[in-house]
Parts: sequence; structure tokens; C-alpha cells
Amino acid sequence: MAVITPVRAESTPPAVLAENAVGAYEAGRLDEAARLFERAARAGNRLAQFNLAMMLYRKETTDAEPDAAWRWLRRAATAGLSQAQFNLALLYDHGNGVKKSLPTAAEWYRRAAEQGHTEAQISLASMYFVGQGVARDYAAAARWYLAAARSGHVGAQYIIGSMYEAGDGVAADVQQAAHWYLQAAQQGDIVAREKYQALNAQPEPAPTQ
Repeated sequence: MAVITPVRAESTPPAVLAENAVGAYEAGRLDEAARLFERAARAGNRLAQFNLAMMLYRKETTDAEPDAAWRWLRRAATAGLSQAQFNLALLYDHGNGVKKSLPTAAEWYRRAAEQGHTEAQISLASMYFVGQGVARDYAAAARWYLAAARSGHVGAQYIIGSMYEAGDGVAADVQQAAHWYLQAAQQGDIVAREKYQALNAQPEPAPTQ
């Protein structure tokens, strides 16, 4: 008769450890979840690194090292997890547990934005628009607002509509302005609907001779 050898915890793949940790967390077994997340995190699983950091920030578990939450979050961000990059940017943006640094925040927002993280795109666009942490650059702001608008963000749709209407960072284009105002209006933005209606009420320009 074959003998089944129990699988040692050390041989469990990090992704499986992380998955089991999520199950334990959802079942309310926080101590077990933290242990499993830490093992997976130490094995290089970036999602486990992020989740462990979030548990530490929420005081759902503890660590002897006072900066453990930041270290795990930074490891997940450095490993390319866009949500970790966004959260790390937020820390530097607001000076939450770290020395406030808008340039550092902008860099981490950029990394997340380039992976399609919509909120990071909005944050980075806003920094370019007002010139915080980066040099003011309406063209760069428009690029990132447009990316977020294409992902369905209603606020970005309204803003890029207004940028097309005014020609801020992009060539003035009434049709594009109307398009994005309409997208925002269809998601319930009342002001965008009014702007769309106002643009449609404008007379067509007379043809040039």
C-alpha cells in the first residue's frame, strides 16, 4: 500500500500559501492569515507582500519591526504590483508614516498609471495640471486624464472634455469636448450634460469662401 507523505509547509508554492491566506482572512482567522501571508511574502509573492502590509497598517497583525508595513508595501510596489505602487504613492503624497515627498509620490503614481491603474492616472494628471511634485505640464495632464477617461472614470471624462473645449494641453476640439461631456453625462454628471447641451446648441461655423 502506498504511503502518502504529508506536504511540508516549506514546500507549498507561494501562490498557494497566499491563496490559503486569503481564505483564512475571509473566514476571520487573522493570525493564520498573517502567518501564511508572511511565508508567501518572504518567498517573493508580491500579492502576499501587499496584503501583509495592509494587515499591518490596519493593525490586524503586528511585527517587531516598526517599519514592517512600509517595507512590505515597498517590496510589493518594487515587484510591480500596481495597487501597491498606488498605495505607496499615497503615503508619500500625504506624508502618512513617511516624510512627505511629492516627487516620490509622482514617481510611484507614474509606475502604477503606466500599468493602467485609473486612480493613479487621475492623481498623476492632477499633479501635472497644478504643478505639484512635477513641473506643470498641461499636455501630460491631458494624456493621463484621457487615459483615465477611456477607462470610464466620470471625473476624468468631464475634465478632458473641458480641456478639449478650452484647448488646454490639447488642440481645441469642440467635437471631442462634446464626446467626453456626453460620456460623463451618461454616467450621471449633471454639469457635463449641461456642457454637452450648450455645445450642441452652438451654431455651426459658416463655411469659408
